[in-house]
Amino acid sequence: MTIPLVDLKVQYNSIKGEIDAAIDRVLQNGQFILGPEVKAFEEEMAIYCGTKFAVGVASGTDALQLALLAYGIKPGDEVITTPFTFIATAESIAKCGAKPVFVDIDHRTYNIDPAQIEPKITRRTKAILPVHLYGQPAAMERILELAQKHNLKIIEDCAQALGAEYKASKVGSLGDAGCFSFFPSKNLGAYGDAGMVVTNEPSIAETVRILRVHGSKATYQHVLHGFNSRLDALQAAILRVKLKHLDPWNEMRRNKTALYTQLLSQVGGIESPYFEGHIKSSCNYYTIRLKDSRLNRDKLRKHLESKGIQTMIYYPLSLHLQDVYKYLRHKPGDFPHSELAQEQVLSLPMYPELSEEQIQEIVKEIKAQSQS
Repeated sequence: MTIPLVDLKVQYNSIKGEIDAAIDRVLQNGQFILGPEVKAFEEEMAIYCGTKFAVGVASGTDALQLALLAYGIKPGDEVITTPFTFIATAESIAKCGAKPVFVDIDHRTYNIDPAQIEPKITRRTKAILPVHLYGQPAAMERILELAQKHNLKIIEDCAQALGAEYKASKVGSLGDAGCFSFFPSKNLGAYGDAGMVVTNEPSIAETVRILRVHGSKATYQHVLHGFNSRLDALQAAILRVKLKHLDPWNEMRRNKTALYTQLLSQVGGIESPYFEGHIKSSCNYYTIRLKDSRLNRDKLRKHLESKGIQTMIYYPLSLHLQDVYKYLRHKPGDFPHSELAQEQVLSLPMYPELSEEQIQEIVKEIKAQSQS
């Protein structure tokens, strides 16, 4: 049985008529850059997230950088974030000329540990960039308290968490701005790169709109050094179709997560995802922790691969240990929870259409390897 990490073909086939009609609509309209499809998707996303504004951009990485720039992050500034995330999080800070300041993670949620943030705040700190990793909202209440106390901005990295909720509020609406990725494998995935910034501040939304079109406020009238970061109309049309299905898809993911956890409870040495009672995860990934040294991750991955089961490690090397951040002068041991996670985590196949039979097969093979 071949089980991919994500099956985008089965999702497409389930909504093929709607997708094909949306693409045809754009082709017949002939406007492929920005235009009515992007405007409509922005309006729909703002309503969905519970914010006043949404601005489509070319990728989730661009969303982060443009949001930081819109809030005035510049060389000499510091932005606090997590080392256990995709590089785009810290990269966006560095590309503004600012310094990423890493804070270790909570060992249960894999998100930034708010108890360790305040000691890292200096007079140069301008913002906190929490990541809702694997779709699990970060501990936003305490982060918001710290931001208010120290007059800091909060830019949420929601790349893996569209539809997730923290105390009944959608992620992206909790801080000053929320940044989304529509990379194909995300809960709401485009058929290419795409991203979005959501906010309640009109000036920030306007600045992001200017930055995404080469710093232009009107045609050939440039007020900032900007970017070519426009959301394609084709991607917007596709995402509009998928947005209507997002909540049912996320609920299906949560059901798959519950089944995985139930079945894996019978396998020793495995820690399933931990969810606090006041959050609703988007379950973008199903990530286990291999706590028993007898269950070797490389051997398990090879065994599963031999059975046609794909897995992935998110993430195998924490950012503070990456060559690109050598200038920050971190060393092994600086962030022990992040470093332990990089050695122990493993993400299993997760998508709404994943069947109970497939999950049972995956768990059966994990159990077989654990007993070998």
